[in-house]
Amino acid sequence: MSRGPDWLSFRRYAAFTTGMALTLISLGIYTAATGAGLACAQQWPLCDGGVLPQSIPSFIEWFHRLWAMITGFFILGTAVWAWRARGTVSSRGRYAVTLATVLTPMQAIFGAITVTLNGALPGGYSAPVHAAHFLTGFSIFALLSYATLLAYDGRLSRDALSRSRLAVGVGLVGLLVAWVFARIDPVSSYSPPEQAAFFAVSLSAFAGLLAATRWLGELGELIPRVATGAAGALLFVGMVLGRDLVVYSAGVRFVNWLVIAAAVVLTAGAAWVLRGVEPDVSEPVYGSTDD
Repeated sequence: MSRGPDWLSFRRYAAFTTGMALTLISLGIYTAATGAGLACAQQWPLCDGGVLPQSIPSFIEWFHRLWAMITGFFILGTAVWAWRARGTVSSRGRYAVTLATVLTPMQAIFGAITVTLNGALPGGYSAPVHAAHFLTGFSIFALLSYATLLAYDGRLSRDALSRSRLAVGVGLVGLLVAWVFARIDPVSSYSPPEQAAFFAVSLSAFAGLLAATRWLGELGELIPRVATGAAGALLFVGMVLGRDLVVYSAGVRFVNWLVIAAAVVLTAGAAWVLRGVEPDVSEPVYGSTDD
């Protein structure tokens, strides 16, 4: 395989692709929340009877599709690169990006179904299809995040304890910011921009918790690791409840509040425990080069 520019490495490419997937999910949330998903005259892949949109709502949906297509090619490129560079990419990383690639066309199919209400597929704009669309999108993001973490093994200048503390901090700050935009916050109207912001911040917090859970395994710190892992799972539940998949009654709102609050408490608890952990001076510290 021909060598690319020195600054371009698999780990950087994977990290960039993960960021594109996060942006795609947030853009999709905004598109759905504004109702722009049905603005292309309920056509897919065409829009307003042609290739280009004819209105602002149609443009939002069209741009979402364009970003999805570009992101899909980047995900495919990540998988191809992973398998062609077997000597530098771990087997778990290869399988993670391969599964993300397999899920990508499924994500596109579910997205197409949601915008064909009263069109090719009557009833496509429904809770089960929305759930499948979000689940596949979240799974792709989680798999890419995991593969990126694996790609950076041995390439980070911080020791495991410092990395874990930083990741837990990112998760905690992300959870607190997400709470501001969440549907449970009386200050938030949960408008389309707030919904997009909630999922963007929540996904970032999830990535931080995922990193913390992995790096805490290197330290052998079981209690904070279980806490961050559980917080990540609860955050996922909170994101599902934010997708209007069930009737948002007072009881569901309370469950949503409880889930987010529990995730915050668990993450804060993990941060508190890590304050008393002493660094291992015998642990090797790696450089941050990307060659």
